[in-house]
Amino acid sequence: MAEVKKKILIICTKGTLDMAFPPFMLASTAGAMDWEAHLYFTFWGMDIITKGKSENLKISPVGNPSMPLPNIIGVLPGMTSVATSMMKGRMEKSNMPTLQSLIEMAKQMGVQFHACTTTMKMMGITKDDLIPEVDDLIGAATYLDMAADADVTLFV
Repeated sequence: MAEVKKKILIICTKGTLDMAFPPFMLASTAGAMDWEAHLYFTFWGMDIITKGKSENLKISPVGNPSMPLPNIIGVLPGMTSVATSMMKGRMEKSNMPTLQSLIEMAKQMGVQFHACTTTMKMMGITKDDLIPEVDDLIGAATYLDMAADADVTLFV
């Protein structure tokens, strides 16, 4: 009898640089472990898979207690760019792959990318606006059908 693959579904809801990396790292690792892996992009997570936005994700210092700057400084003009540059510098220094590399790695590991149709309609996003790695457009009912037999579901 053939072994049934484990299945992971990750809902991606945030479109900031720091929140884009974990889903791809987890999904790629699952794929490398021969798990069936799915990423479901909804709300601001759509920025990760939208052309022109995915290449320019930022990190906000406002409301982020983990930033090395006092939170009040984050409201100053230009601080989002400073925080983003700091994060990109740390990533480069630690030889972390780029987001585009993680997207490519996830696809090589068989990770499926799903875009939320409701969010697309609300935000005026079309299929042509999405990066080519997106496999399909699905709604909540289809997501729930996939999630019903998943071993792991995560909300990022």
